[in-house]
Amino acid sequence: MNTMTPLSGLFLLGSCVAAIAAVGCVFELSSGQPDLGMQNTSIILGISIPLTALFFFAAVRDARANMK
Repeated sequence: MNTMTPLSGLFLLGSCVAAIAAVGCVFELSSGQPDLGMQNTSIILGISIPLTALFFFAAVRDARANMK
């Protein structure tokens, strides 16, 4: 049974993109000289971590709602 909807897929895509951005920011910050600067990279990291969780839980909620 396939419970993935297009909306669930979009939420998962958003979660993946935000997670990749978070990992990239961590590597940039650990290098000591981020390309976008410390402040901008920190802001992106601070936004991308909650977005990763938010999009993931939205995808799970949508998939569960469509199981019935």
